[in-house]
This record gives sequence, C-alpha cells and structure tokens, in this order.
Amino acid sequence: MKQPAPSHLSPEDTGRRALLPRLLGGALALCAIGTLSFFLWFALSFPTQTAEAPPETPTQEAEVSGMDDALARSQAELLARAATEQVPPVLDELDWVTVDLIPVNEYSRPGDLLEGVNAIVVHYTGNPGTTAEQHQSYYAGLAETGEASVSSHFVIGMDGTIIQCIPLDEKSYCSNHRNDDTISIECCHPDSTGEFTEETQDALVELLRYLTDAYDLGYDEVIRHYEVTGKLCPYYYVEHPDAWEALKARVFED
Repeated sequence: MKQPAPSHLSPEDTGRRALLPRLLGGALALCAIGTLSFFLWFALSFPTQTAEAPPETPTQEAEVSGMDDALARSQAELLARAATEQVPPVLDELDWVTVDLIPVNEYSRPGDLLEGVNAIVVHYTGNPGTTAEQHQSYYAGLAETGEASVSSHFVIGMDGTIIQCIPLDEKSYCSNHRNDDTISIECCHPDSTGEFTEETQDALVELLRYLTDAYDLGYDEVIRHYEVTGKLCPYYYVEHPDAWEALKARVFED
C-alpha cells in the first residue's frame, strides 16, 4: 500500500498560509470601500443639472389675447383723454351718434393726433344710394385691402344715421392739406345731383351745432371741401351756393 507523501511544512508555516487569504480579502474589501467612498464624494461635490424646459412657443390663443389687450389699452387711452379734454374724442354720450371706430391702420386711421380743430369740412360721398354703414365698413376694410387712403370722422346716412369712425382728436384722410386741423363729415345722397335728403340735412345741422359749440367755431369755420382744394364737393352745394348758405344759417340761428 502506497504511503502518503510526508508534509514538509511546519505548524508555523501552515498557520501563515491560512492567514494570507484573510488578509487579502480584507485588503480587497478596504479597496472596494475606498472606491465607493470616492464615487460618493465626487457625486456630491458636483450637483446634477436638470434640463430646463424649452421656452413655450407663442400660441394662437396668446396672440389673440395680445390683440385683445391692445384693444383694451386703446379704449382706456380714449377714456383717459376724454376725462382731461374739453371735447371727448368719442361721442358715445350722445344717443343720436353711433360710435363705430375703424381700426388703427396706415390707410384710413393713422392714429396721428390733430394739431387742433380750426374748421369743420363737409363732403358728399359721390356714391349715390350708398349708406353710412357701407362707408364705415369700407373705411375699416382698407386696413386689409390697402387700396386707397380715405376716411372721415363722421358719415351721415340718407336716413339721418350718424356714425363716428375716427376719434375727434385724430386725423382722418378726407380734406387733403387740412387733415391736420379739421374735422370731416361725409354725407350720403340718393342720386347724382348730390343733394342731401331732409333727414341728412337735419342730422348734419345737429352735428354741426354740437361741434361748433364744442370747439367755439364760427360761421366761416364751417366749410366745404371745395374751399380747401376747389373740388366740386359737396357737389350740389357747390353748384347751389344759396342752398349751402341756407344750410349753414340753420346751424347758427338762435
């Protein structure tokens, strides 16, 4: 029977060999703990940055809201001016005047303030049979079409309807080089003669009485477009100056 090989290790050597694996395991554990501690320190030293949400893109609702805000500011400015001026820019306190302002735009309501009010200019529309509402709508539509530069502060219909299109402290595009210091009134008429209906004349007289009193204007400060440029406007009242003088006399009669 074969005998086992004799051991050449002493008891001391055997003990040392048993100790080595434990020492090695401890060293590895210490290394692992050190490595983990380093990574924890690094992570805590440099805070993580969170991604910021991209700025919101303006929506259609926001744009509409902005337009509403601009309109509100415009109306607030009108009210503020009305509180500090002798004559309110919008005659919404008069139940015989309909206020329907056209939007501010470069073609029919530039938004420029008048230098003053030194006269009132009377016109005829030159479009027989059209209404005050149609002319107000045309002025407003020029903001989109841009086909002409024209407007007036007031339009009077054949039925006597008075529509205010532009505030009284702003310019209209109606009286050429007198746009800066006059208020303009366009009058509708039923036919090519240009003669105003009785209802139009009555409404015009009432409006002229109000404005001449408010701005302290006299007989000679109520003029036709004809006095500004020589244009035959208002046509009937250029061709019939006696009718014009009779209409003006009604404004200033006691």
